Amino acid sequence: MKFLAVLAVVSVVIATPVALYDNQLPLGDDLPSEYPGFDLDLSAPRLVQLEGHKDPVMMTELEKLKAKAQDIRFFDVTETPDLGSRAHLKRAVKRSYPAPSHYKSVRAVIETLEIQNLRDTLDKFTRFRTRYYRSVSGKMSQLWLLHKIQELTKEFAPRSLQHSISVKEFPHTWIQSSIILTINGTSTEDDGVVIISSHLDSINGKSPYLPAPGADDDGSGCMSILEAYRALIAAGWQPERTVEFHWYSAEEGGLLGSQAVASDYESRDINVVAMSQYDMTAFVKRGTPERVGVVTDYTDPDLTQFNKDLIDLYLDIPWVDTECGFACSDHGSWHKAGYPSIDTIESKFMEANRQYGHTENDRYDISDEFSFEHMFEFSKLAVAFAVELGGWSMAS
Repeated sequence: MKFLAVLAVVSVVIATPVALYDNQLPLGDDLPSEYPGFDLDLSAPRLVQLEGHKDPVMMTELEKLKAKAQDIRFFDVTETPDLGSRAHLKRAVKRSYPAPSHYKSVRAVIETLEIQNLRDTLDKFTRFRTRYYRSVSGKMSQLWLLHKIQELTKEFAPRSLQHSISVKEFPHTWIQSSIILTINGTSTEDDGVVIISSHLDSINGKSPYLPAPGADDDGSGCMSILEAYRALIAAGWQPERTVEFHWYSAEEGGLLGSQAVASDYESRDINVVAMSQYDMTAFVKRGTPERVGVVTDYTDPDLTQFNKDLIDLYLDIPWVDTECGFACSDHGSWHKAGYPSIDTIESKFMEANRQYGHTENDRYDISDEFSFEHMFEFSKLAVAFAVELGGWSMAS
């Protein structure tokens, strides 16, 4: 579906009285089964892998939403029950990561990153009432991002590099797609793929029908890696090893989008050598030091150490170890599949944006604790990760 074609669909939603949308709907059994602009069956059965449970259990969509509101972590495995069935084979292959060796090239790109770009793109991305994955506005937000990526590629990538870049929607059984951007590597011998990712959906914990601008969760991560991509292609960078940027749908629904993508890669034996998730990159809690949270559980220890080395070398703030828990973010899907994956967040987990996340107040203008300068540090890290693991070639 093309970006402009959806405008006609969205007009139906816009015509609905605003008051209907803004009713404070509690997350209870009386939640409406139908709502304008949403395709959500609250009674639909789902197969869910809950934190602390060995076997998946059957739950309804409503029960899933209640679990999410109680901060219970889970994978919704309804469509990917076999993900990770061959994980032991991947884990048997020991990966090693080189010491950083592209200092001058990385620094040169970092110097071209612009905080104003983070402000401008996040402002647009948070104007959608919600980015919930089963809503029309969630689809519109995804199409806006797809269009923006295509626009940046056309504007900043040299013509010769554009032939090596592809941007596509990864469709799902729900309305909002994931986005996969591929920059083909120049090597004819290295079939490895490096993935840098975030999730593009948002949710209001009180009700999926309520506003969810999702500025920090995870608009911040989405825009941090988008700006990294812009700066890289503007520098004429083409990797030797293929590098991909992913924006996943339905993370808030139980890591649905990333599981679907990981399952697809698993079925095709794609050689993913490293995957790095950016989920919430903007919040610096008042009274706490500004740091990068490096998640140490459900992640690859060697890739995690490599990530710390990049922070030490390229960022202006230090890292701190933190734990995020089971099915914490989309890296969990790749970890489940046996691929080396890591997660980097805005701070120690308990100091992250828990006050405004999953509410109508997850906005960039609600508190001075929201920092575009902090987001900027994560853009720098994404640049370093792409170049140090992807290598460096100049587009001819």
